[in-house]
Amino acid sequence: MADFVKVGTSGDPAPGHGKQVQVSGKKIALFNVDGAYYAIDDTCTHRGGPLSEGELSGNEVTCPWHGAVFDLKTGNVIGPPATKGVARYNVRVTGDSIEIEV
Repeated sequence: MADFVKVGTSGDPAPGHGKQVQVSGKKIALFNVDGAYYAIDDTCTHRGGPLSEGELSGNEVTCPWHGAVFDLKTGNVIGPPATKGVARYNVRVTGDSIEIEV
């Protein structure tokens, strides 16, 4: 059964940014899009680039290594060279805490 795990506090990362968090041995990219939080696997399915370091544009992140684009809401790949999406995780804010369901 999945549980929510605290990974930070609201405002971290700052709006328009991402960061890597580790939960249950998984590297997860946490993004803040204008106060809405999204979490996906941090490893690009093309060549393993760190998606948490990618550039955000709306609800999309571009891998910093080769430019694959992923949808933060679904984890689906929407731009090559990656051909496979990444896992997406539920995020909730409880008080000042940001939690990811794993």
